[in-house]
Amino acid sequence: QVHLVESGGGSVQAGGSLRLSCVASGLASSTYCMAWFRRSSGQEREGVASIDSNGHVRYRDSVEGRFTISRDYAKNALYLQMNSLKLEDTAIYYCAAEYGDSWSSLESRYFGYWGQGTQVTVSS
Repeated sequence: QVHLVESGGGSVQAGGSLRLSCVASGLASSTYCMAWFRRSSGQEREGVASIDSNGHVRYRDSVEGRFTISRDYAKNALYLQMNSLKLEDTAIYYCAAEYGDSWSSLESRYFGYWGQGTQVTVSS
């Protein structure tokens, strides 16, 4: 059974930084895409960043240049370094994974495995 466990959320002032982590277990293959999504209160879940099995990344426009997604393939871990945080970055952040080689997406419908989420709160 696949498990994704996020950590690293918390409260920070605008302009600050946080680093999210996600550890995956139970995956049957070493080739899979991983991604971060978030859901703000009253909003739809949206893709933040994704990284494919070869390390190619993509970001939503609003976080480009501020957030960095990375993976440690040996540890089955996923990270999201978030800098210059803004009030609008406040959300529950979810880690997601799905099998496949050399693909990535910011659309949640392509991902079958999800973590429970970690809260990120940015205050003024």
